[in-house]
Amino acid sequence: MYVELKNINKNFGSFQASKDVSFGIEKGRLVALLGPSGSGKTTILRMIAGLETPTSGDILIDGVRVNDISPAERGIGFVFQNYALFRYMTVFDNIAFGLKLKKMPAAQIRERVMELLKLTGLEGMEKRFPNQLSGGQRQRVAFARALAPNPSLLLLDEPFAAIDAKVRQELRSWLREMIYKVGITSIFVTHDQDEAVEVADEIIVTNQGRVEQIGTPRQIYKEPQTPFVSEFIGQSVIIPDYYKLQGFESGKGKYAGAIIRPEFVEAFKSDNPHFADLLSFSEEGTIKDILFRGNSLELKIDVGGITVSTFRSLERRPVEIGEKMNVIIYRLFAFDKEKSYLLENENLAGKNASGEDMDALIYGDAGYFVG
Repeated sequence: MYVELKNINKNFGSFQASKDVSFGIEKGRLVALLGPSGSGKTTILRMIAGLETPTSGDILIDGVRVNDISPAERGIGFVFQNYALFRYMTVFDNIAFGLKLKKMPAAQIRERVMELLKLTGLEGMEKRFPNQLSGGQRQRVAFARALAPNPSLLLLDEPFAAIDAKVRQELRSWLREMIYKVGITSIFVTHDQDEAVEVADEIIVTNQGRVEQIGTPRQIYKEPQTPFVSEFIGQSVIIPDYYKLQGFESGKGKYAGAIIRPEFVEAFKSDNPHFADLLSFSEEGTIKDILFRGNSLELKIDVGGITVSTFRSLERRPVEIGEKMNVIIYRLFAFDKEKSYLLENENLAGKNASGEDMDALIYGDAGYFVG
């Protein structure tokens, strides 16, 4: 492992911000520290950078314990949430700042800065000042400045938080491409699960100072191991009395509750012929609310006093609040105090109940709209 944290604890007075945190990151990987505000992710990043000192435990970079090594000597590049650019310096001088501190020859500084301007798509902007740049361009300058001294590790603290949504989307792909091009081990902090899933090779989910789960984006999304990860990842609804739903009756008394995601739910009209074989396994619900989500509608449906959500394509026939729908919930995540468990609808064993098969049922083999 290139970066290792072993049994890290961090106290701020009586408050424990990190609780026995341990994980390893392989060289060249792009890893996200993902969690809600106050989960301890930024504290972990700052301890790796040397801006905070662990109360106990060890931090190793490339096999070397760095607890007592100063930030300047750790070979780390740091990109801050608010760019932290010097507003009175040009783009060129901002990028060159760390190189000048190292007293590199002027010719080498210019060569390195021009190389980074090209890499980050900022050619021709070297004489501009930060207030003459867009938010996305400023973040690219911050990225170039962090890379200038050729660090062995790049740390990014909420790198897209100060950027508007459209530019943020573009910068995600750009960041991933740049990091792979440079080949540098990178860790970024985010509270945005879409950002983590889209950008990272691996995600470390934090909660209340602890590491909840480590895995690839697909593993974190499809195989949540704890109640917190099940709820935090995806768009979830917590259902205490899930065993009242058809197909999950045998779960009564086994678990504390369950989490249902919209993609686990299908709602259809009883006259839809493509659901004829599944009609007997469905139960009636009433649409309580309809939310426009741009490329789809989100339906809030009351099923026997339990409200679930599902998405409906804009290409399907319109529905209205108060309208009756037949609802099938074909899986959910049940949980106890420590773990979550994927439960499949028992009534659908052997039926076409996967997400892909549901799509086939809705749209038919010919791929056309059937309502």
